[in-house]
Amino acid sequence: MTRQARLVLGLLVGLAGGCGKPAQPVVKIGFVAPLTGDQAPHGEDMLNGARLAVDHAIARGDVIPGQRLELVALDDQRSPTQAVAAAKKLAADPDVVAVVGHLNSSCTMPASAIYHQARMLQITPVSSNPQISRQGFDTFYRTCATDDLQGPAAARFVAQELGAARVFIIDDMTTYGRGLANEFEQALRGLQGTVLGHEGITQGDKDFTPLLTKVKAMRPDAVYFAGMFPEGALLIKQRADVGLGGRFMGGDGLFDPVLIELATPQASEGVYLTTIGSDVHRMPTAEAFVKAYEARFGPLGAYSAYAYEATSLAIWAIRQAGKKDRAAVLAAMKALTDYPGLFGLQNFDERGDSRIRDIGLFTVQGGAFVFVKSIGE
Repeated sequence: MTRQARLVLGLLVGLAGGCGKPAQPVVKIGFVAPLTGDQAPHGEDMLNGARLAVDHAIARGDVIPGQRLELVALDDQRSPTQAVAAAKKLAADPDVVAVVGHLNSSCTMPASAIYHQARMLQITPVSSNPQISRQGFDTFYRTCATDDLQGPAAARFVAQELGAARVFIIDDMTTYGRGLANEFEQALRGLQGTVLGHEGITQGDKDFTPLLTKVKAMRPDAVYFAGMFPEGALLIKQRADVGLGGRFMGGDGLFDPVLIELATPQASEGVYLTTIGSDVHRMPTAEAFVKAYEARFGPLGAYSAYAYEATSLAIWAIRQAGKKDRAAVLAAMKALTDYPGLFGLQNFDERGDSRIRDIGLFTVQGGAFVFVKSIGE
């Protein structure tokens, strides 16, 4: 049976089952991430985490008595324009009382204004640009560490542990990439490191050979890239092709097994990257989640745990509110203290930023990511 036929059959079954029977009221949580395109692997992993959180909540009983909990997933295609369109669609639906999203900071930034205007709770699992929470939107929360922690942590590792004194910086000119790269550069200069150059690339470009050839002539000790895994993989592979030596390091946007597959295990061997939290596999508080996730979906994605955490928090706020009311849900979230989450007791500061400020360090060994240690504050 084709996918289209299955959808039609499902609609017919739903219509038949609903004849003469009033529909159960529904309370909705929105979810937005790139579900198509080159960043879809990240988005799908996040969506799986959100789905698992909803399923676990339903298994506990009605979140609001007599109302069915539903997750509404939308695709922002990693486009700020599409992110705003998705945010407006969710804001216009009175059944949606909270949103989990987005992935990219460049999407979360403009969408957050829509959610704020609608007075709707937004929890981003992974958008890490610090400027988002500095807009003053009291509807905004995030479950990850920010780039003003991640960038300096990477700079300290590069300068003090790798001994790389001369570094070339590349970013993808997005809100996330440029912000993270600037944080890294500022911290590296403070450590008396030499920045040989800082250039931007465009998401979707495929050939970085001219840039890497130019960088090779500078003989850097390391190249630092702030961007996402599709472009990161090409940079790593083409770096090997042109014979550019030294270390290669990046941020959490590289943390997807697809990076190693696209770059090849040989070219990516020894690459370092930071993540916006420590290794969830090593956290006793996340053991049951990891087991349940991997039994259902396979290997844990880079951001699956963060999406589960964000969705679980939204569900907690809805339970506390006890009614389908955005203002009540937001008020419940503001009253949260010591939520027992995957990463430990979860609390938020006055900007909505998580007080869990850990940064993980990973490297590529034998075709897989290997956790090295925590390098946060």
